[in-house]
Amino acid sequence: MARFLVIAEKPSVAQSYAKNLSAYKKQDGYMEGENCLVSWCLGHLAEYARPEEYDERYAKWQFDDLPIIPETWKLQVSADKKKQFSVLKDLMNREDIEYLVNGCDAGREGELIFQRVYDLSGCRKPVRRLWISSMEDEAIRNGFHEMKDAGFYSNLCMAAVCRAQADWLIGMNATRAYTTKYYKKLVVGRVQTPTLAMLTERQDRIEHFQKETFYRVELTDGKLVAVSENITNKADAELLVALCDGSEAIITELKREQKKVSPPKLYDLTSLQREANRYFGFTAKKTLDLLQELYEEKLVTYPRTDSRFVTEDMIGTVEELAGKMPLMLPFVEYGQLGHNIKRVVNNEKVSDHQYVIQGIGKHEMTILVIQFLAAIGLLLICAIFGNITIGLFIGAAIVIITFFLLIRDNANENLIDKVRIMMNYSKMQKKYYYEYFNVYDPKKENTMETKE
Repeated sequence: MARFLVIAEKPSVAQSYAKNLSAYKKQDGYMEGENCLVSWCLGHLAEYARPEEYDERYAKWQFDDLPIIPETWKLQVSADKKKQFSVLKDLMNREDIEYLVNGCDAGREGELIFQRVYDLSGCRKPVRRLWISSMEDEAIRNGFHEMKDAGFYSNLCMAAVCRAQADWLIGMNATRAYTTKYYKKLVVGRVQTPTLAMLTERQDRIEHFQKETFYRVELTDGKLVAVSENITNKADAELLVALCDGSEAIITELKREQKKVSPPKLYDLTSLQREANRYFGFTAKKTLDLLQELYEEKLVTYPRTDSRFVTEDMIGTVEELAGKMPLMLPFVEYGQLGHNIKRVVNNEKVSDHQYVIQGIGKHEMTILVIQFLAAIGLLLICAIFGNITIGLFIGAAIVIITFFLLIRDNANENLIDKVRIMMNYSKMQKKYYYEYFNVYDPKKENTMETKE
């Protein structure tokens, strides 16, 4: 009997999948049902190999070996996760498994986690993608009914690959460059180093902050208060006081505005981390860890997101939760709750950019439709005036040119994007010169040899 294999990112998520697929039989590293198997990845099971795995000479850190740029990228299984990878490899290559289901988190990292395991296992079976942002039973069941071919998300996977390779190239090369230059191990990262620079600059501004004295003049009748702008010169402030003292103030204009303020949208990860730190003193990591636990308990949607919207399949759940809020929050009256649920529902703003057809998203499709209608209009005008050939030629040219300008490649870039990138790149070009030729041996702490 043909079966399919579902691979989740974490054991807790796999348990939720197994429950909805009636896969209750527990095995070593997976769960088994009548027509399916459910297993998990334990996060990133594989990673790019270190430089010394490409060439033994890279075991010794030398400045003149840089930059290290692999011609072919090597993947290796993390040392502490080899057992689970072995389980997944065996399951993926079982004869009774007809196809695989990528059930990792709905994002580019989920794509990368699965793809690495898929490549390392040597599996070539077809893959379906389970894309859900909620761990509720209904959302899981709907997700299995609405799965798409994995190729639909190929560009998202490539984006994750680019991110991972950029991290490796900058981390490995810059760390070795700075370490060999400054005679101590200095770790450099694509994200952490600019972030550290921002913190350092901020701290420097705090430490060197210079206090400046300024003055404000207030005019009041006991009810209304008028305050001047900051005045740096005391004499100017005293002059303003003298001019106002004993004088009659006249209100020349009074404006009254009624504003409607919409409630804030849902939290994304960053805004929630910021709020949790402000109110409770939580670190960003602690907030994320708590959110992950809540997500696995089906109490919140997927936490690792920069979206402040939910998908259309969750409208019913959102409405149900809104209706229960007066019970959970006694200080909230039902009449105070808004009922415009759709303002926080937007499929396009939940997931990363996806195509209507390969290479053409909704934005591009809209432009093409407009251009097509314009071409039809031009054709009709030319037909009225008796020269339909010219109208047909020009209309077709407009549509074809627009198509080739807008169609996106595997890097999610169209021709206009590429031209813009090339222009920006040429403007930013700088030349860098290597001046140090040092040798650093990581096995010998705080030692350095200098090449002649």
